Amino acid sequence: MHLFTTFILSLFLTIGLVPIFKRMAFRMNLVDEPDARKVHVLPMPRSGGISMAIGAFLPVMIWVPMDDTVRAVHLGCSTIVAFGILDDVRELKYWQKLCAQVAGALVVMFFGGVQIRCLGGLLPGEGILPLVVSMPLTLLFIVGVTNAVNLSDGLDGLAGGVSLLSFVSIGFFAYGCGNTSLTLMCLAVSGAILGFLRYNTHPAVVFMGDAGSQMLGFLCVVFTLMLTQNHTPYSEVSPLFLIGFPIIDTLTVMVERMAKGGSPFKPDKNHFHHRLMKLGLFHSESVTLIYLLQSMFLSCAFVLRFYSNLINLIVFLGLAGGIVFLFYLSRKTGFKFREGNASILGARSFLVQLGGEQLSIRMFFGLLKWGFCLVFMFQCLMPFNISGYMSAFAGGLIAVIFYFRLRAPAHKKSVLRICLYCITPLLMYKSIVDPAPWVSRQVMLANYGMLVALVLAVIGTLNLTKRQKGFKFNPQDFLIFLVIIVFPSLPTLQLNIPELRTVVAGVLILFFSGDVLLGELRRDNTFLDNTLIVCLAVIVARGFF
Repeated sequence: MHLFTTFILSLFLTIGLVPIFKRMAFRMNLVDEPDARKVHVLPMPRSGGISMAIGAFLPVMIWVPMDDTVRAVHLGCSTIVAFGILDDVRELKYWQKLCAQVAGALVVMFFGGVQIRCLGGLLPGEGILPLVVSMPLTLLFIVGVTNAVNLSDGLDGLAGGVSLLSFVSIGFFAYGCGNTSLTLMCLAVSGAILGFLRYNTHPAVVFMGDAGSQMLGFLCVVFTLMLTQNHTPYSEVSPLFLIGFPIIDTLTVMVERMAKGGSPFKPDKNHFHHRLMKLGLFHSESVTLIYLLQSMFLSCAFVLRFYSNLINLIVFLGLAGGIVFLFYLSRKTGFKFREGNASILGARSFLVQLGGEQLSIRMFFGLLKWGFCLVFMFQCLMPFNISGYMSAFAGGLIAVIFYFRLRAPAHKKSVLRICLYCITPLLMYKSIVDPAPWVSRQVMLANYGMLVALVLAVIGTLNLTKRQKGFKFNPQDFLIFLVIIVFPSLPTLQLNIPELRTVVAGVLILFFSGDVLLGELRRDNTFLDNTLIVCLAVIVARGFF
């Protein structure tokens, strides 16, 4: 399976496309204007969904075998994205958006065979649903979840982060039962979301818009049905856990609207993320707490995946009821995390407090600066063999860096980032998978230790920096490190190449470190290009001599 290449292509394709469509957004009228219901106060481009769609679709078209189900998913999702773009440009009426969602759902149901056919022990007998019940239930579930994820897109990185956790979990389960196509599609979407989150940090510079949020909701619900309704050992109730938070958020809000005599579809500021901010949590804290709640649902899906549907349903309803009750209790008692002098969490965000301002920024930045140089050079020396093609490629990158350094210094940072993105995956792969004979187990452990130290230096630098612009650490970055470093270490996940998870983790660590250096280096603005030139020269020398 092309696990690594699918993920990397979707990630970098989205990273490259977001700035392009961001510049085009105002000319295309892809702009989200602020209003009383929204958190942002300035017009924001909402073109991220287009970039994610291209980033996710292209690797699938290249590496995923095309059958009727995959074609139906492509067609149905394209319908959702197309009408989502129209909605972002022209503000479609609700019934028009609903028609598009129904059309996309019908495509995957009739042409892709995606249906809720069985509910296991929840019904008498074998739990097989008649067609007259199965089709309306499937349609309602797909359209409902598509809207649920769309409505959860209320804070920077919220819908993307929650969806990323879901897609990674679905891909993990799909890999466990041998569903190659679904695994690759989940990896493609996960890579696209990660690429988008690079620009959707708080304060975000681009939104995903309805095109992106509806696409994520549609694919998430369709993938869960493909996973659990295809004669797999997993519980048919698992989709409730895998989607989790958006479901209970949307259902709670709609029930409250109807209880007050209003329309369940009328937008307001009563979603859980709005309520968390009313309780005194900062933007980043609200997003992080919702990530933790979604992780709790996903953990239950993992633990209970082989249990009966009845047990899964009881646990889900218990967790959902507990969350709703806590919000109700906080409203009735007037509880606040921060209010005047009686602040439980203090006057600052816990992400800022975590850094500890008593520690020296110079120490962390020095560790980051020279640590990056040392780690990158070490990767150049570790491979057993550097091919002539790789050496020639490194020589070409040196020429590009020198050209922009001398002729177009205004574009140097962008060129350095592209060069870093181009050479790092190849170099990390060679150093980990094909090490030289002198690279003993102790040397490899030392290399891993340096990568971990580099992560700590990145976290310390970003928490203590006083720089207002540039790369900022936020909940999305914690999420990325969680997915890339923690998730692949699960003992039940056996990749084709045992060292592949280390390669992916190392690549992401070097990417983040390079991005932070580009944002933090001020007077010493030639340090990073000098580092890359020297390291690339080592690759050239090793390849030719």
